[in-house]
Amino acid sequence: MTILGVALLALCTLIGVFLGDLLGIALNVKANVGGVGIAMMLLIAARVWLVRHGRLGHATQLGVEFWATMYIPIVVAMAAQQNVVAAVSGGPIVIIAAVGSVLLCFAATALLGRIGGQPAKDSAEVEHGGSVIAGDTDEAPYPTPARR
Repeated sequence: MTILGVALLALCTLIGVFLGDLLGIALNVKANVGGVGIAMMLLIAARVWLVRHGRLGHATQLGVEFWATMYIPIVVAMAAQQNVVAAVSGGPIVIIAAVGSVLLCFAATALLGRIGGQPAKDSAEVEHGGSVIAGDTDEAPYPTPARR
């Protein structure tokens, strides 16, 4: 159920914001440092843990996955609250850090793509969908219902 996904998201958000505030205090910054990111990582970890232990039903898993996909809009909304002009006026280190983090993410993605295993085999339905998109509609790899 989606409501259980919301409850798990709320719990992860509360813990993430708390840890982000503690990190801000530890770094002597008067702001939440990474609370939303921590919350999303907690949500992903909680979902994986629940799936591995068989405690996440199909409907609940759909609710959790729905909120896990909301990661980017939530981060964009949180970033909209930040004062970017004040940060950039603080000096060039902000731009250097931003460009460096983007390049690091690109490099990590490329590295993970190269060291990853073989891609999972697609199901017959997915393969058929790909052939339909490609224009090959003559053969169906799985039985189709008879037409009237």
